[in-house]
Amino acid sequence: MAGKTLFEKIWDKHVVTKVDGGPGVLYIDRHFVHEVTSPQAFAGLRNRGIKVRRPEKTVATADHNIPTLGQDQPIRDELSRFQVNKLAENCREFGVSLFGLNHPWNGIVHVIGPELGITRPGMTIVCGDSHTSTHGAFGSIAFGIGTSEVEMVLATQTLLQNKPKTMRINIEGDLGKGVMSKDIVLYIISQIGTGGATGYFVEFAGSAIRSLSMEARMTICNMSIEMGARGGMIAPDETTFEYVKGREFAPKGTEWDKAVEEWRQLPSDPDAEFDKELTFDAADIEPMITYGTNPGMGIGISKRIPKMEEIEKSTQATFKKSMQYMDFQPGDSMIGKKVDYVFLGSCTNGRIEDLRAFASFVKGKKKAENVTVWIVPGSHQVEAQAEKEGIRQILEEAGFEMRQPGCSACLAMNDDKIPEGNYAVSTSNRNFEGRQGPGARTMLASPITAAAAAITGKITDPRDFL
Repeated sequence: MAGKTLFEKIWDKHVVTKVDGGPGVLYIDRHFVHEVTSPQAFAGLRNRGIKVRRPEKTVATADHNIPTLGQDQPIRDELSRFQVNKLAENCREFGVSLFGLNHPWNGIVHVIGPELGITRPGMTIVCGDSHTSTHGAFGSIAFGIGTSEVEMVLATQTLLQNKPKTMRINIEGDLGKGVMSKDIVLYIISQIGTGGATGYFVEFAGSAIRSLSMEARMTICNMSIEMGARGGMIAPDETTFEYVKGREFAPKGTEWDKAVEEWRQLPSDPDAEFDKELTFDAADIEPMITYGTNPGMGIGISKRIPKMEEIEKSTQATFKKSMQYMDFQPGDSMIGKKVDYVFLGSCTNGRIEDLRAFASFVKGKKKAENVTVWIVPGSHQVEAQAEKEGIRQILEEAGFEMRQPGCSACLAMNDDKIPEGNYAVSTSNRNFEGRQGPGARTMLASPITAAAAAITGKITDPRDFL
């Protein structure tokens, strides 16, 4: 009998019961809630006259709708203000812990879970947000759910789920100069496409993955759904344990020792079989930049946009439409293209290591005059750490401004919108039409590629400065 994968070990342990020929009832260890996808779910409970089944398993925060300037003032946008206030009202009524606006633990939902030690290996984790896959970096099954499913978890602490297939993606070898984890995942998506992992839960493995910090691993798992995967995960190891240890809600004392002993059993067995397996050479990856309107339209920054004849016939119409939207030409070089905005932040790249990388790159340099730059920490804890390390001072000396925490310009759901027709180099996760604002043109990149654009005012290979 073949061994089990990391995914199978966690899944099998959490199946409460199974419907013959149908889905399983999966127990959920941790449920994260934010203001956008929860109001209807709480209303459903209220209408049915039922309570939250296990409120201690649910944690709420406000992130999508909050402004990143003037957080001490009432939110100006009426809908945003309503949703943030409604979350606070619902959490009070149903006894759910809320880290709301201006709470010291407030921040983007997928940033605060890990930094507080709420996210841990071996868990099943859900949230009404597609990028819940971020938490899989700890060796957990984490995935986004819809609003009706949010209500189901609130009511029962379980979820009806069909078991997905498993895929392992190996990245072997040493990463080159200027290559960050964002480049790894953009490279993978460029190779397999935005539907290449549809129907699978992906485990990322290989020597290049094992060499990454926890924050870098979170970036990769965050974007696993951009290749169509149900979620992404990385086996827990000493790097994982060291990150979790001592955090606010992490196990302590003998409970910690017991937990680590259990976590060591989670990695996939040597003879575990995956439904699909892919391997890539780390040496083939360079700093990446997207040129189109989905995350799969990415190239190494030294490469050129493909020509029409190089595009598969089935996707030529999409490619042509994206070229028109971006106002680019097939065969163009991305190097030297103008940039109007740069955004550093989001649940993909709003952690302290991302701010450190950006600040280290721009230290002693000056911001380009033609570029507006929004640097947004992913949480109040990230903001406080940046202050402590002198990152804010470095940024200000280079002409930059660090804003207050929130989802910010990742999506056009708050005040931070890219104006129509403007080009933004963004460290977020999606470059769909209008994602950062109606008519906004988004190019996804790593924090240091974004930093290079911020100081030159155009798409620039960050290796030129390293």
